[in-house]
Amino acid sequence: MKKVLMVLFGVTVLVMPFSSFAGNCGDVDNSGTINILDVSYLINYLYRDGTAPDPLESADVDYSGSINILDAAYLINYLYRDGPEPDCGYNCPPTVTDIDGNVYQTVLIGDQCWMMENLKVTHYRNGDPIPNVTDNSTWEGLTSGAYCEHNNDPGNVATYGRLYNWYAVDDSRNIAPEGWHVPTDAEWQVLVDYLGVDGVAGGKLKEAGTTHWVSPNTGATNESGFTALPGGYRCYDGGFYNMSSHAYFWSSTEYDDNYAWSRSLGFNYSEVGRSYGSKDYGFSIRCVKD
Repeated sequence: MKKVLMVLFGVTVLVMPFSSFAGNCGDVDNSGTINILDVSYLINYLYRDGTAPDPLESADVDYSGSINILDAAYLINYLYRDGPEPDCGYNCPPTVTDIDGNVYQTVLIGDQCWMMENLKVTHYRNGDPIPNVTDNSTWEGLTSGAYCEHNNDPGNVATYGRLYNWYAVDDSRNIAPEGWHVPTDAEWQVLVDYLGVDGVAGGKLKEAGTTHWVSPNTGATNESGFTALPGGYRCYDGGFYNMSSHAYFWSSTEYDDNYAWSRSLGFNYSEVGRSYGSKDYGFSIRCVKD
């Protein structure tokens, strides 16, 4: 990262451009740059009843869970001794916007930043349209990217997002917003392992209650904040199934020429299912930050 020297009231100050950081971690005085004044601000806050950093977490630069003199030392080490960059543990913006202008809430789970909502986009990242295929026979014969709404009903999009075949996932034009991607099978497993392996992780991912999930929605606590919803799927033959009872999510990892790895959640179990689905199925997509 480029370090910039400036002279402030006759004193040489080392400045770190704010644009190089996710959020404003280390920019304790919220000035738009990271420099020795942030150290002073932090010490003033800690020992002289100074104004609290905004947000407060911007001062937890060593990501210890508390704000203390060690954070000031960390900043000095970073600014003047080539120490590690500040890491406040919130490299996860509160929202992300896709090419169509859809805004998604996000959640930090472990070290991964996930969308809290299913993807709704109808264009690839470069602006090219993703075909909306409603006809069953046309869907069945596809070997290129396409999307649909469950039951071809646009009224389902606001809650459940859209369904995509795997060819749309694999398209080099990118279906995810800039800075995001469709998770690999390995990244899905990192999420599952963080939540306590397959036997309980599904419950921690599912939205609690039966507003959207049919009863009994076994084990659902949404402890993770992931807020998984049962968007169902579209079969290779174009038929629609399992809305309100199951959620299916693509990974970007291919199994073979005809199948790709996916994850599933169900109303009557708390595990996270792992299987390979036919690439011409329509599943939901959750994206994770790069």
